[in-house]
Amino acid sequence: MATTHLTPETNGVRYGLFTAGGMMLYFLLASLFGLAERIELSFLNGVIMVIGICMAIVHYKRYRHGRMPYLHGFGTGIITAGVASIAFGFFFILYAGVLNRHIMDGIRAQDLFGFDLSVTIAFLAIILQGAMAGVIISLIAMQYYKSPDHKPMTGLE
Repeated sequence: MATTHLTPETNGVRYGLFTAGGMMLYFLLASLFGLAERIELSFLNGVIMVIGICMAIVHYKRYRHGRMPYLHGFGTGIITAGVASIAFGFFFILYAGVLNRHIMDGIRAQDLFGFDLSVTIAFLAIILQGAMAGVIISLIAMQYYKSPDHKPMTGLE
């Protein structure tokens, strides 16, 4: 039986896909209730991103038995954010470009880009926003998780 070796990259991709799934689910629920066009509600994607990044870092630290190099934790957070942003961006292209083309009309009416906003520009904005937020969230999270005193929970304690 082969042992698996968890790297910051594989951990980040795994949790990035979980995070993207959460963001997609939230977007679909918001769309179902007619709230997807309310740009101010997209801050909840940031909350989902924080949860995903922190879970990725905690999982990696637990795998490393509490001894995690700073850059490994920081890297797994950034990769998580990057994968989540790219996956959510492609989901948005599929949703806004194919499944519900009318959603862009509502977003254009409220967005700073005005009527020049296209699905492609929205895709790039999603990736840019996710990458920037991911770096900041990872940096903040690592200030907490870098401490050797912080013990990741191993179960119900």
